Amino acid sequence: MSAFSQYLLGGISLGSVYAIIALGYTMVYGIAKMLNFAHGDIIMVGAYVSFSATTYLGAPGWVSYLMAIALCAVLGMLIEGLAYRPLRHAAPLAVLITAIGVSYFLQNSAQLIWGAAPKHFTSLASVPVLTHLTGLPISEVSLITVFTCVAIMIGLMWFISRTRTGKAMRACSQDAQAAQLMGINVNRTISTTFAIGSALAAIAGVLLCSYSPVLQPTTGSMPGIKAFTAAVFGGIGSLPGAFIGGILLGVVEALAKAYLSSSLANSIVFGVLIIVLLVRPAGLLGRRVPEKV
Repeated sequence: MSAFSQYLLGGISLGSVYAIIALGYTMVYGIAKMLNFAHGDIIMVGAYVSFSATTYLGAPGWVSYLMAIALCAVLGMLIEGLAYRPLRHAAPLAVLITAIGVSYFLQNSAQLIWGAAPKHFTSLASVPVLTHLTGLPISEVSLITVFTCVAIMIGLMWFISRTRTGKAMRACSQDAQAAQLMGINVNRTISTTFAIGSALAAIAGVLLCSYSPVLQPTTGSMPGIKAFTAAVFGGIGSLPGAFIGGILLGVVEALAKAYLSSSLANSIVFGVLIIVLLVRPAGLLGRRVPEKV
């Protein structure tokens, strides 16, 4: 396999992590109409929970992952209920500042609980992978990440289109007031959305730290920003757009590191975003909604 193909597979794997995070971003934005900038820090919390379960409690890896998913889902619901719900009808700037405050609160809390010193995270590579798949020139973590991302995407599409809760989410995304008049519990629907988005962040945190096993309170900051970029790139509010945006962003970053400059890779990624938004302001799969007057 050529070097280009290996870089491409590496980019798809990295982009799968961005896509999982971006799916959480885009679900919250699509239904609650707000940018949850604390989403990146929930990634960090999920990784710390998994780390603590294996290191201090001696739990098996898969148990630690389930604990991270469950605790982050509860954390997401708490954040929505305590910080965002009271601001449901406030100005967007107030919600944005609150989200930044929640982000710093989570980082400082993690620093108090686990300390500022970096921790070594045990990689997902300990999870067995089918023998015929390990013959590919990519790591087991990469394979697990790509399959996990595809499975999550398929599961979310089925959940949104087939289940009662998913249909309630779609109704809230169209018009929350009309959905409430039709008997839909808007608060519970938005809370469920935060729980799902935060659970996805926990999964992404475990996968991310399996690539780069250095865990610290700022671990989720840059991946969170890049995933937000991916969500905007694909068209924020669109699940397929977040998926495609994440994959493309990962591929662009991997190829930029390989063929241009690793130090300029982030600049190139954000430069591509600017170019795309100049051509398509709503993103690749986003829709422009006419402003009501």
